[in-house]
Amino acid sequence: MVSIATHVMFQGAANEALSLYGQVFPEFAVERIERYEKGEGGEEGLVKIAHVSFSGHRLIVIDSPIPHEFDFTPSISLFVDFDGAATMASAFATLSKGCKVMMPPDNYGFSERFAWIEDRFGVSWQLNVPGPS
Repeated sequence: MVSIATHVMFQGAANEALSLYGQVFPEFAVERIERYEKGEGGEEGLVKIAHVSFSGHRLIVIDSPIPHEFDFTPSISLFVDFDGAATMASAFATLSKGCKVMMPPDNYGFSERFAWIEDRFGVSWQLNVPGPS
């Protein structure tokens, strides 16, 4: 294998999502981005492809130029370990605005602090503060 990345496909909200995730996670860095230009098949200005580095994990983010009936599912999620409850609480507070909370922040036994949400874009996030090993 040459490389593996998680592919995240939006339907017109990639710019907004990239901006939000960059505000929430200091490690979230858009390394390269291409936007649709007039006549390229996608709506001008939307994300044709963005290459993102997120704490050592690679993401490929696009806005689909083709409308489709499906969207994100919580069965695939981004699992983020935090170094403390305060940073996790801050991320939860921002990401949970207008979202579906599947598991509110709590100690579920397998983790010191854990939450599972589907953000306003439909992306599923598992936010975790690992307990002592």
